[in-house]
Amino acid sequence: MDLPDRPLLDALAAYAHAAAHRPGTPCRCAGGLVGVLADRDDGTVVRHGRLVAKAHAPGIEPEAHRARIALAAHPDVREVFLPPLTVSPPGELDGRPVSLWPYGSPVDPADPDAAPWEEAARLLARLHRTPPPDGEAIRLPGMRAPAKAALAVDRMRRTAPDHPAAATVLAAWRSVPDGAATDGPRLLCHGDFHLGQLVRDEESAESARSAKSEGGPTSPSAPWRLIDPDDAGLGDPAWDLARPAAWFAAGILPPEIWSRFLGAYQEAGGPVVGADPWAQLDVPARALTVQTAALAVAKSTAEGRPLDEVEDVMIDTCARIAGHRTDSAPTAST
Repeated sequence: MDLPDRPLLDALAAYAHAAAHRPGTPCRCAGGLVGVLADRDDGTVVRHGRLVAKAHAPGIEPEAHRARIALAAHPDVREVFLPPLTVSPPGELDGRPVSLWPYGSPVDPADPDAAPWEEAARLLARLHRTPPPDGEAIRLPGMRAPAKAALAVDRMRRTAPDHPAAATVLAAWRSVPDGAATDGPRLLCHGDFHLGQLVRDEESAESARSAKSEGGPTSPSAPWRLIDPDDAGLGDPAWDLARPAAWFAAGILPPEIWSRFLGAYQEAGGPVVGADPWAQLDVPARALTVQTAALAVAKSTAEGRPLDEVEDVMIDTCARIAGHRTDSAPTAST
């Protein structure tokens, strides 16, 4: 894949090449192993062979960023996060911090039946049970899930105030109680969980295969790990379960998959949900529904297109949320 002719992408590609090969060593990586994995406002990611370079969002707070990278590298979460290849000093391109990671195989979007919902739930449960580690990572800020919901609403207000669905989304947003961002426990959280945040840890699998060749034990396949700690921090772990909960409430995630996901989380000792999961999940799920709908309105407006089928479902769910609003606690059903 040829890289687009853009200064940041060119610089990031050169950065990745330099990290992947010793000086003076020619690149013999196959074409399919070099290319752009993501190019968004919140991060640009380039692959070069077995290495990935990420230019993080501009304006990111340096100390918080260093703490989050240090968290991903900490041995206490080695079986949860894919660890970075380097922790410090961080690189920088055009004022944006750059980090290096091993490449991991993502979830296959063409095979939804094979999506690792149970594995993801167990990873989240393990993360939520892990005490905040000592060292630089102990200065972790709050996880950013609640802030990202508010930012999505603000983006819609700025860029699509006259969209026919905007009023519905705002009505649903008013059903999210003030203080939802600070209520609840202060545990380790990912802050932006979805299936795109999962990859296979191929480095661990290769080490295991090497051990097997020498007579040691091995596992049948590369384990799943969480990636992208940019929104990680301390907070209420219910927000890590909020996106699947919102999809289930909207009818996008089938009940059997939601049941598998939630059951695996509970069986793994996840601290969020009790006998009535919605007692903890209702407010975060409402917020993630609004976030998804607000981003859909903003993006569709910017792209000059109508809402697609899934986006329409999220708007309809916002309408139901707004209709179920009470003056006391939110209802358990979205």
